[in-house]
Amino acid sequence: MPSASSAVSGSDRPVPPSLWRDADFRSLWWGQTASQLGEHASLVVLPLLAVLTLDASAGQLGALRAVGQAPILLLSLFAGAWVDRWRTRTTMVLTDAGRALALGAAAMAGLLGWLGLPGLLALAFAVGALSVFFDVAYQASLVRLVRRDQLVRGNSALEGSRSAAQIGGPALGGALVSLLSAPIAAASSALFFALSFLSIRRIRRAESLPERPEHPPRVWRRIHEGLRFVACDTALRTVCLASAAFQFSFAATMTVYLLFLPRELHLSGTVVGLALAAAGPGALLGSLLAARLPSRFGHGAVLVCAAALGDGAFLCVPALHGSSAVTVPALLAVGFVFGFGGQLVNVTVMAVRQAVTPHRMQGRAAATITFVGMGSTPLGSLVGGFLAEEWGLRTSLLVTAAGMMLSPVVMALSPLARLGRELPASHDAPHGPPPEAGRPPA
Repeated sequence: MPSASSAVSGSDRPVPPSLWRDADFRSLWWGQTASQLGEHASLVVLPLLAVLTLDASAGQLGALRAVGQAPILLLSLFAGAWVDRWRTRTTMVLTDAGRALALGAAAMAGLLGWLGLPGLLALAFAVGALSVFFDVAYQASLVRLVRRDQLVRGNSALEGSRSAAQIGGPALGGALVSLLSAPIAAASSALFFALSFLSIRRIRRAESLPERPEHPPRVWRRIHEGLRFVACDTALRTVCLASAAFQFSFAATMTVYLLFLPRELHLSGTVVGLALAAAGPGALLGSLLAARLPSRFGHGAVLVCAAALGDGAFLCVPALHGSSAVTVPALLAVGFVFGFGGQLVNVTVMAVRQAVTPHRMQGRAAATITFVGMGSTPLGSLVGGFLAEEWGLRTSLLVTAAGMMLSPVVMALSPLARLGRELPASHDAPHGPPPEAGRPPA
């Protein structure tokens, strides 16, 4: 069993002490950053393209958003099985190229007046599906590029750029639509995916993949292996349960929250958007500190405390009354604390998951946790709406926010809370770095 500091790089070439001196990691970081900017900008550009170019109704806009989110539930497990059999670099490059071409074609069709709602729905599903594959691949790729003791710092850098994209991407997409036009904004989003394609192509380190049997198992069997692996590992099983509890309660909370702010607190749409955006700066700070806090206080302590702090912040919201001079700063503080704690949890959980999972299971483990966690969100949204109608907004918000506290409780009662300063070792990780794949990346 290797120590926590043993290498897990995808190459027997030593990785430099600083991640930023590693050209392959820099290429991954720049590519992932450009990809996340394009993805989050397109989440604004595509709806605006439907509204401004196609005069879509509210129901059609809702359908467009649902179609774009559907691949998370439909394809996550398949993406995990795929990524574990192919080089992550290849998967990321192909998905970047696909999204760039799809958005470029949509921009051209929009400018020529050829774009209709069915085509836009197909585009939203295609971009969402390719994004699912890219997200699973980039999470698995880090384990093949850096040493085990660099996982937290690597995830901190990647999650920091993702947080920045979550803040800047929608704002950039809205600004492009306002300054140019919706079709030109779609073309600009395609440019970000093209930049990601060019950056990730620069990764030169060959990846080590499991040997493929003469008769490889069918995809359903590989998916079952991923589900069974996560279910049988105590740490990953706890992460799944905590994620499902959080995502369900958070979806219910946000449904009530988005009604509570304008109707109970009488806030404008601009202020509501500002309150939601406050989580972004908190997430950036959480990403920076996630590189240091686990090694100082222990991974388990950071997980439980950060989840309790971030999720518990929403318990303050139902108590807010009075003028906007009081409520708005309080809401900004709640959003900041929630983003800070949530990002600490995200980075630390990802590092733990990558550390305990063998190379051959990285994609399926990531996809399984995403599937289980995100799979509960539609039901949570429905429950939030039902409670708001039956119990009133203030009571419902208190109940759903209290439900978010199930996540830190689940982690506190599990062995996950006792993780120390060093990451746990994979069950069947080899002693030292795996061998070279023997050929350049595809």
